Amino acid sequence: MHLRLVCLAAALTFPCASLPAAVHGQAPGGSPATDPHHDLARDIFRQLIEINTSLTKGSTPAAEAMAARLRDAGFPAADLQLVGPAPPHMNLVVRYRGTGKLRPLLFICHLDVVEALRKDWSMDPFTFIEKDGYFYGRGTTDIKCEDADLVANLIRLKKEGYVPNRDLIVALTEDEESGDANGVQWLIAHRRDLIDADFGINPDGGSGELKNGRPIVMEIQTSEKVYIDYLLEATNRGGHSSLPVKDNAIYHIARALARLSAYEFPFSLNETTRLFFTRSAAFEIGQVRSDMLAVGASGLDTAAARRLAESSPYYNSLMRTTCVATMISGGHAENALPQDARANVNCRMLPDDTPDHVMATLRSVIADSQVTITRISNPSVGPLSPLRSDVMEPLEKITSEMWPGAVVVPSMATGASDGKYLRMAGIPVYGISGMYTDIDDVRAHGKDERIGVAEFYRGVDFMYRFIRALSGGL
Repeated sequence: MHLRLVCLAAALTFPCASLPAAVHGQAPGGSPATDPHHDLARDIFRQLIEINTSLTKGSTPAAEAMAARLRDAGFPAADLQLVGPAPPHMNLVVRYRGTGKLRPLLFICHLDVVEALRKDWSMDPFTFIEKDGYFYGRGTTDIKCEDADLVANLIRLKKEGYVPNRDLIVALTEDEESGDANGVQWLIAHRRDLIDADFGINPDGGSGELKNGRPIVMEIQTSEKVYIDYLLEATNRGGHSSLPVKDNAIYHIARALARLSAYEFPFSLNETTRLFFTRSAAFEIGQVRSDMLAVGASGLDTAAARRLAESSPYYNSLMRTTCVATMISGGHAENALPQDARANVNCRMLPDDTPDHVMATLRSVIADSQVTITRISNPSVGPLSPLRSDVMEPLEKITSEMWPGAVVVPSMATGASDGKYLRMAGIPVYGISGMYTDIDDVRAHGKDERIGVAEFYRGVDFMYRFIRALSGGL
């Protein structure tokens, strides 16, 4: 699950008086209580929530349950592939056959959830509960709402006899939350033939956002920062603490970290982050609005960028590579000079930066030959997904019709999702979801996770329209 909702809740202050009220009206063909498509989506949602797919359990039972539903709806067994490295942790890949006029379109969505303990919740986290206008349960927002949405819409399209102009592929995957090399990583490495596509949609990478019950943003995620860890280490002979010397391993690391803390990587914006600031300016006033417009324009207004960076850690992270000390250790006894000291530095690199450049920068900033710097993680570097018109135009059209006043805002995730593996493999991917959630009530991974009932049904309707728009339908 990406972190943009949490960041925006802290970073943005929206003047709500000018925003339109949320639209929760009836979907075409009926209300949430009577629409058979909504009823089907709710039933699938309930089934998924009540299957515990945390790491200790695995997602195979949920994948099998969804395969059974799709078989019953008329999908051939050959188009339902249950594949993976081990029986408890299998992925379901579904292919909806089209005319083949265009290359396939891929949707990815993970089935696994983070652990949830009954003692930590006000209710059983693996019992689907509807209460006071919300659906409760582990995975209601991250991200079984979209698993249910995709399965329900595939069944609806099949019943309607819809023939897309391209194959539609839905991969319901495992191990996104644990970071293990299953799910999308495994599929790319071992069964790329099942998921190879023109581009992909990752509902876990995007979302709609509500503020005070009003729809404000429809996010489209086009890129992610790159995670890298570096180890800083200093060693020396040590000795008795009663005979101190200046050459102290802990002091070397302390000075290195002090220099690092004072350094800031230069500002650098890309197509996505410039448009993010340009469109986000609509929600701001005064200096912040002016600075966002200045940063979003061509060229780089460093004074405006600096003011934004100082006002919000999120804005700062969007505009530069960042490196920060996250762990430190050293010494072996209270009465001995340290023979070694170490620190972990975690960097989140811009997509167009390079690990070698970051390493060179760290060496230059630290400037101490007694401190060795080692990269200890293999970065997953993927290119920016271009803002293509065949994705942006239908997204903006449907958003304006379903949530008048909401602004489509491209984003670069400061965290990570499974989309990065597709980008690394040469498949552009876009984080898009019609499931709106309150930016001031983010409960993913937390207690009493929930999603609004009306928001869930509207999200199902959005994805139905979006799938058709991307595959030749009206």
